[in-house]
Amino acid sequence: MSKQTYTTEEAADLLGVTPGRVRQMIIDGLLETERFGRAHVVTAKAIEAAKQRRTKPGPAPKAPAETTATLNKAFREAKEAEETSTKKVSGAKKKLNKP
Repeated sequence: MSKQTYTTEEAADLLGVTPGRVRQMIIDGLLETERFGRAHVVTAKAIEAAKQRRTKPGPAPKAPAETTATLNKAFREAKEAEETSTKKVSGAKKKLNKP
């Protein structure tokens, strides 16, 4: 890199991200910048550091099978309990409406 500073658009091109992502990285403190009037310019050092720590995107980690099974069981039990309580309420209403 021959330049010392880059605009957010130039930094985005070098990092392979959008200019909006570069601005978010600046806000999050992940990219060092220098002020140039109202604008921020990204330093070459910051771009190199960002490239070094960058990880490749991948699939989200999957929950263990037992966790999924436990959640499914809890969901079924909650649904059954709700159905049972609904039946009890409607039965009680019928009793109240009888002459």
